[in-house]
Amino acid sequence: MKYRFYVYFIFFTLLFLFYPGDSYYYHIFAYNRDLFNAKKADKKIEIGPIPIRRYPYDPEITAEGAYIADLPSFTPLFERNSHHLFFPASTTKIVTALVVNDMFQPEDILTVKNATYEGQIMNLVQGEKITAENLLYGILVHSANDAAFTFAENAGYSKFIKLMNEKAKNLHMEASRFENPAGLDNSDQYTTPFDLALAARELLKNKYLARFVATKEIVISDVDYIYFHRLTNVNKLLGEIHGIGGLKTGYTENAGENLVSFYKKNGHQFVIVIMKSQDRFNDTRNVVRWIDENVTYYNFE
Repeated sequence: MKYRFYVYFIFFTLLFLFYPGDSYYYHIFAYNRDLFNAKKADKKIEIGPIPIRRYPYDPEITAEGAYIADLPSFTPLFERNSHHLFFPASTTKIVTALVVNDMFQPEDILTVKNATYEGQIMNLVQGEKITAENLLYGILVHSANDAAFTFAENAGYSKFIKLMNEKAKNLHMEASRFENPAGLDNSDQYTTPFDLALAARELLKNKYLARFVATKEIVISDVDYIYFHRLTNVNKLLGEIHGIGGLKTGYTENAGENLVSFYKKNGHQFVIVIMKSQDRFNDTRNVVRWIDENVTYYNFE
């Protein structure tokens, strides 16, 4: 008996709700449905300004690889071999910094285990104790290889490299692979202009890290104020071109001259990646001039 009651109850309830007549319940249901649809119709899809090129000419650059994009929308404005593999050199340290930010707190104290003398260094001393924040200045301002290796050795070298590759994968840097934290040439260490733009975008989202790459010069010390290190940004466009706010240089004989730049103009933001260039700074100057003359925005209204 109870079973039959529940069957009838469910049947008539559904009938009252969905019967297309003058049922009281039908009107309640229909009213709420119409209200819901009306609310959906009132929602406007907002589309931000779209970057467009005024003229069909390309920037004059010597770089074999390049990727220039509007940063907020990541709309490409110019590409050259953007998915071709290149040696990253010290642009590797963008990914290194992202992993460091995940693993260490700024006040964490690290010990220099091995004084590295290969390539660009900040002259760390074996046994020196220094904060993670000051070492970040080392890799992002001075592009110091000894600072990059100090991070990896304190974290566990193999673990750190594994985390670098995991970070690249999480950022959809599908064509990138890393074998050391400094960017020393290795046949198994490579990236693309497009992938570096992804890494740069991720770093710039982090206000803490973004301030390092925009630092022109700074003096830092170990925790005991025994060793002082004057760090100068390798990127000589900082302070020369208004609107350049970093980001990272890179050079080895095999990689050529690399430069990833962050550029702001009239409220708009751009990422500029130059790889295997004969003159990375002049190439970037030409790109900035090209952006100023050729890129405009279309607003949807």
